[in-house]
Amino acid sequence: MAASSPFDSRQAEAGRTPTLAVLVGIFMVTVTPFVAGLVQGQTADWGRNVLYAVATAALLYSVWRGSVWAWRLTVGLCMVAGLLVFVVGMLAGSVAWQGWVVSGAGLAYLLLGTALVGTAVIRAFLDSRWEARGRQLRRGR
Repeated sequence: MAASSPFDSRQAEAGRTPTLAVLVGIFMVTVTPFVAGLVQGQTADWGRNVLYAVATAALLYSVWRGSVWAWRLTVGLCMVAGLLVFVVGMLAGSVAWQGWVVSGAGLAYLLLGTALVGTAVIRAFLDSRWEARGRQLRRGR
């Protein structure tokens, strides 16, 4: 018998908007370089970048729907990408000011990934989604 989820239903409902904001923020940080390149007329890798954008949207939608593995993958990718982007930005920042903008993107990944783990209302919302998805999967068997 599975243990009941520790989430508070009032917190879970309050976490809907912050969760959506964090997921949209992750998507926006991910696609901003692609959109900026398109605005500047750089269309060389548009197919690959569209594929990345669609894959990111699918992963974040899975988090929204209540997939635990998608949440774990998203948090892991945010942490790894955040650290790598931050370090690359710091290295580039010693040569050009644009590197500091890249470092800011790395920090954004780190903060958004941490928000998925450490914000109480977001965790309560995701816990409620996980429990509902688990019930749905158990009924489907």
